[in-house]
Amino acid sequence: MGVSVLSERFSVRFRPIASLSVAAAAVLLLAGCTGSSEQAPTADASASADPAQCQTPFTGEVPAGLEVAGDFQGPVTVTRPDGFAPTDIQRSTLIEGSGAEIQPGDLVKANYTVIDASTGSVELDSLQSDPAGMDMIVNAQQIFGAAVSCVPIGSRTVSTFPAGILGEGSPAYVLVADTIAELPLRADGTEVAPVDGMPTVTFADNGAPTITVPSTPAPTETRVENLRQGDGEVVNPGDTVIVQYTGVLYDGGTVFDSSWDKGAPAQFATTGVVPGFQKALEGQTVGSQVVAVIPPADGYGETGQGEIPANATLVFVVDILGVQHAAAAAQ
Repeated sequence: MGVSVLSERFSVRFRPIASLSVAAAAVLLLAGCTGSSEQAPTADASASADPAQCQTPFTGEVPAGLEVAGDFQGPVTVTRPDGFAPTDIQRSTLIEGSGAEIQPGDLVKANYTVIDASTGSVELDSLQSDPAGMDMIVNAQQIFGAAVSCVPIGSRTVSTFPAGILGEGSPAYVLVADTIAELPLRADGTEVAPVDGMPTVTFADNGAPTITVPSTPAPTETRVENLRQGDGEVVNPGDTVIVQYTGVLYDGGTVFDSSWDKGAPAQFATTGVVPGFQKALEGQTVGSQVVAVIPPADGYGETGQGEIPANATLVFVVDILGVQHAAAAAQ
């Protein structure tokens, strides 16, 4: 089972703090092509009413006797006291980093190790598929985001989540997280000269694109060109990507969808989008920005979808910000 699939399994939404209990959360799968993880955090019981204060769902330090060994960014070993059975959502910081404090909505690279608290078995080790670190949009209402929220980059935390956290019958978990780096929310690769005949793109100060469609007839096959060439990891078939994107209709240039308008990046598997979008992603590198012209055969065909009419040619500008590899991990 790949790490990107396992990350969905451990992605949860916490209930309001007043109702936190042993079964404090329900399963929340990662968002689809046109969505993204919501960023509203759940308040820590000890947090002040100041909305500017970073908030987490944790109620205090992890129970005494729980020990974590191993170098930062490397494999970890968790030693549990006899009869260990955490009954609350708790976290301790084992290494205090010196970077910026991680906020909900940030994009970070981190290592995650998830342990079954009762058996000690490793349920997820992100180093297996993402040895350089797994990329993640921080959502303090989800297990991975909660583990790194409100601590500086460069920190190691250990968190406990009680039995039932993923639904009735699920075990309690221990999660160790090493926060390696904060990633940019727009493509930062080297600029590439635009290609004649492709849509032209200008950018707002925050990186949001404005796409101008040429007056020439639309191509009959998908065309993908780079506007920026990143030097990060390669996106492979089936990987989960984290992107910013804007889509417009080739006929008229009307925007039909944009993560920029929604205020947050989106993440989805490359196999979960239309074929033309998949072609625009796979084989690219993190940090790249691409413009893709997608004819109906590689888009939504004769039926269309939502604001996309039947037989529409689409144009996307996509910033590739992060990747979670789908290669099978040894568990």
